[in-house]
Amino acid sequence: MKSSPIEVALIGYGYAGRTIHMPLLCATPGLRLSVVASRQPDKVRADLPDASVVDDPLAALARPEVDLVVIASPNDSHAPLAEAALRAGKHVVVDKPFTVTLGQARHLAALAERQRRVLSVFQNRRWDSDFLALRAIVSEGKLGEIVHVESRFDRFRPLVRERWREQDVPGGGLWYDLGPHLVDQALQLFGLPERIGGLFGRMREGAQTPDWCQIQLDYGRPQMTLHASTLVGGGMPRFAVHGRGGSWVKYGLDVQESQLLAGMRPGDPGWGSDPLAGTFYPGDGSRCDEAVPVGDYAAYYAGVEAAIHSRGNNPVTPAQAVAVMAVIETATAAAEQGRMLPLPLTDAERENWNAGS
Repeated sequence: MKSSPIEVALIGYGYAGRTIHMPLLCATPGLRLSVVASRQPDKVRADLPDASVVDDPLAALARPEVDLVVIASPNDSHAPLAEAALRAGKHVVVDKPFTVTLGQARHLAALAERQRRVLSVFQNRRWDSDFLALRAIVSEGKLGEIVHVESRFDRFRPLVRERWREQDVPGGGLWYDLGPHLVDQALQLFGLPERIGGLFGRMREGAQTPDWCQIQLDYGRPQMTLHASTLVGGGMPRFAVHGRGGSWVKYGLDVQESQLLAGMRPGDPGWGSDPLAGTFYPGDGSRCDEAVPVGDYAAYYAGVEAAIHSRGNNPVTPAQAVAVMAVIETATAAAEQGRMLPLPLTDAERENWNAGS
């Protein structure tokens, strides 16, 4: 393994690659984005004049100087590209969803272990300002025993667009787009659920895939409801958390993605600062508004860099990624069967989850 800087190849320069991954990679000390696989070379060169541009992802990941491959291509290409990169001896970051099937996730996790390479999934919303606040509230026990959590990720996109994310293809649809964020946050808060239920719907005219979903995670106590929709114009909280000591409610979405889209970068004044407070309701008719922490997406790639150099732990492990895919797949099966289903993880996978490996 070479010393710093770690040479990075980015596969895919669409919205996720250009807007999210590129600026975060460029802002991370110890990483150098040197190769981009894209069919839009002019766009890449305008942003990254010193980077090499190739149109073949396999050529990018085969470059001998590349240490880390970041995959930000369409969902159904994640598994084959990640496998090719691992077999080429590279460390790998995969944008969510990790894969489109649980079987693919298990295969990649085992391959990464055999290859002794860092394999991580880009779960940036662990570093959302509102989620950082919620983790602290749960850890501190401020609400007492938590009995019910509602986590929503809503958008207002009434027109179906001509793009692969909204087509009936493997990994398409709202659940594979937003579900991995919702599920990963839930598992980080409360661990592995006992049972999973799901409801999906197509609410827009011309929708090819579900554009509305509601998922139930059964922990006994708490119960957790995950919700995503393309037809919510506003007014609903991002989080509503209820416990024996009161409730905590947070409106609005973390600002970092919109800041990246506007051209801001980590470290800029106001970066990650959420203007909307969370509100604590102690149940006596009063309320208390509390500022939330500053969001920190840059922490993810800093963690990857440290893990590659054996100076820290992988920020999102293959075991965690397998568990997320197990929930994603089980929720779909539960909806099809019309009943709650257990989480189909093996004893070894549960042990790996508990060990954080």
